[in-house]
Amino acid sequence: MTNTINMQDMRYLNLFEKITRISTRFCFIYNDTIFFCVPKPLLSKAIGEGGRNVREMHNILGKRIKIIPMPNGIQHVTPFIQAIVEPITFKSIEVKGNEVIINAGGTQSKAMLIGREKRRLLEMQTVIKNFFGMDYRIV
Repeated sequence: MTNTINMQDMRYLNLFEKITRISTRFCFIYNDTIFFCVPKPLLSKAIGEGGRNVREMHNILGKRIKIIPMPNGIQHVTPFIQAIVEPITFKSIEVKGNEVIINAGGTQSKAMLIGREKRRLLEMQTVIKNFFGMDYRIV
């Protein structure tokens, strides 16, 4: 899990730590939403009472914020991807060799997973490569 942190990500991580008092180094952007990955036991503390921390960060940054549990290996790839693309549903996820394959189901789900000009597909490929070191494909 070797990903490069740029200055903007560093600002997001510093703000997250200042508001939630939880240190993490996993932050990425998918579909104009900023995602923070924290260990599962600290998830409710990071979100705050009634979503207070998420609301405060949303007001400061003006972007949607999601806090999701950090994956602990390849066995957590399915809930990790489901948490990222939450309103979109898909049939199944397969891990074959060095590749994560999503069976989208319908054409509308597939189109939503790929996005305009393959934007969401490229963002998810980067996320999967950083967290699991694998390739990502939609069928």
